[in-house]
Amino acid sequence: MLGRVANGIFWMYRYLERAENTARLLAAGHRMTLTRGADEATQEWRSILVTLGLLQSYQAHHEGFVGAQVCEFVLRSRNNPESVLSMFERARISARACRSAITREVWEAINEGWMALRDMLARPVRETNLNQVLAAIRRESTIARGATHGSMLRNETYSFARAGTFLERADNTARILDVKYYLLLPSLAYVGTALDTGQWDNILRSCSAERAFSWLNAGRMDARSIAEFLILDERFPRSLMFCHAAMRENLNALGRFHRREGKAHEALAACDLMLSQRTVEDIFEQGLHQFLIEFIACNAAVGSAISEEYRFVS
Repeated sequence: MLGRVANGIFWMYRYLERAENTARLLAAGHRMTLTRGADEATQEWRSILVTLGLLQSYQAHHEGFVGAQVCEFVLRSRNNPESVLSMFERARISARACRSAITREVWEAINEGWMALRDMLARPVRETNLNQVLAAIRRESTIARGATHGSMLRNETYSFARAGTFLERADNTARILDVKYYLLLPSLAYVGTALDTGQWDNILRSCSAERAFSWLNAGRMDARSIAEFLILDERFPRSLMFCHAAMRENLNALGRFHRREGKAHEALAACDLMLSQRTVEDIFEQGLHQFLIEFIACNAAVGSAISEEYRFVS
């Protein structure tokens, strides 16, 4: 596979996953603000920008953290090159450049999804239609992923696509957890209060994990149980452990296609050790924030190693 095609596939699926994760985060944040006071709502919107890495960019153009303003910036602002609309446009550009490597079903799903979101985001997003817009973003990403799963050969194109998806998903879950634990809760005095419980519930909702977690934990809601579920539970498709198991499977497939293993496999093995050799007690003893920062850096190193090993640049 040509490096430019591998690059296009890898980043196309990263952008699709990132757009969906952004919509999930906004939906959970919006839900949280409806039950909180003005000051807490402001912190919630700010935390979303921190999670997405957009705080400085936002503050360069806006003052204060008003919900409509934050959503406008994150979803469609021309001042934000990492807006959801820009992500879908980049995914479409990559899909068009890689038409020979993807199926017609995948191209149509991405192209039609981009057109639908372009039309929907042609006008400012209001609170009255915010949920509709966020649901559409999640839906279009899911349709593209479903078309990939149902029509693509299990070849190196598919492996690059899945590696990009799960690399991005692991980064998103880790960032959401870190912002909750390190930035969102006002102080340790709030641990165990209704605010604390509500924030943890919000984390689960951001990861589409609230129902799965409740099935396994019978309504229990505490930091250690939720952290263990989102970090170490191999059954949940957005946990760090699950994402890296999926990445390992697809990198191993690429190794077989190319008859070699290199830096990407070594970088992933380092992350695997960090996950597989620690219990949730070990993680909290080290410090959840410290662990997550270490994981995010390790996960990013895997992405950089994939780029270097297969000779393409993000």
